[in-house]
Amino acid sequence: MRAAVVRENSDGFVDVKDVTLRPIHNGEALVKMEYCGLCHTDLHVAAGDFGKVPGRIIGHEGVGKVIQIADDVTSLKVGDRVSVAWFYRGCGHCEYCTTGRETLCRNVQNAGFSVDGAMAEECIVAADYAVKVPDGLDPVEATSLTCAGVTTYKGLKVGNTKPGQWVEVVGAGGLGNLSIQFAHNVFGAHVIAVDGNDDKLNAAKEVGAEKTIDFRTTKTAEEIQKNVGGVHTAQITAVSAAAFTDAVNSLRPDGRLVAMALPQGDMALNIAKTVLDGIQVAGSLVGTRQDLAEAFQFGKEGKVKPIVHTRRLDEINDIIQEMKDGKITGRMVVDFSKK
Repeated sequence: MRAAVVRENSDGFVDVKDVTLRPIHNGEALVKMEYCGLCHTDLHVAAGDFGKVPGRIIGHEGVGKVIQIADDVTSLKVGDRVSVAWFYRGCGHCEYCTTGRETLCRNVQNAGFSVDGAMAEECIVAADYAVKVPDGLDPVEATSLTCAGVTTYKGLKVGNTKPGQWVEVVGAGGLGNLSIQFAHNVFGAHVIAVDGNDDKLNAAKEVGAEKTIDFRTTKTAEEIQKNVGGVHTAQITAVSAAAFTDAVNSLRPDGRLVAMALPQGDMALNIAKTVLDGIQVAGSLVGTRQDLAEAFQFGKEGKVKPIVHTRRLDEINDIIQEMKDGKITGRMVVDFSKK
């Protein structure tokens, strides 16, 4: 089968080559992949930013149909359409796994990083962790919900988002566009979208952002404080350390910054503002299986609609370069039926 694998030199790109998967083990299923989106985290893996994994099959925004199950599997059957998410499997028995915080498991496995992922014609999954895609949800759109969608949905939960509050979404790309939709359509919040790309800002308006700010021409924090008195929560999806620092200054007292993107480096945090304004900073790591099931349901109901474009597997390095250049609005999704 064909798959996209990390290069030996971890130069940030991948090789498309023929790969043979091992036989499935107890508790596993084999999935024939239909679609897989490319996420910025895949670029980090390809570049060795989390540790070098040459030969690893990337991909964690996968959707496909089960074609084989191990003898002991009862949670799936052949023909089920399932997802392959970044949260591939937890240990199942630690304090995080047993208290609804399974993505923080210290023995977690991640698809496309610590185990082979979904950017391939076939993928092995842990059956109990492969969340089913509901009938009525477009499987191409489900790819984005599998990572970008569930990540932003969970981030808004972590931000304690309430109806009528102001939410700043920093970065209006693949994650940000979905964050805007979830904030506006599911949580009933008002949204300010911040980006430096005209196409992304226009798309943000179309999906529910009441205000948009181009950080290239406007002092974002000052503009937000002047117009709405600060935001209740800032959702950071931009891969820029500077964006984190600026967003802190956009918060109102008792505001919460939620970090989701993973740029290299550190953010600055003014101690006086943090103390005197009661500022909170929280990291939000993808979402649990329950979060993903809920995100899928909102997608099925039409409350969120990812912007997706399908491409061929052999175009994947072109997509990577386009992502690095900031030229993509929404998500590029590999369609394995396209040759």
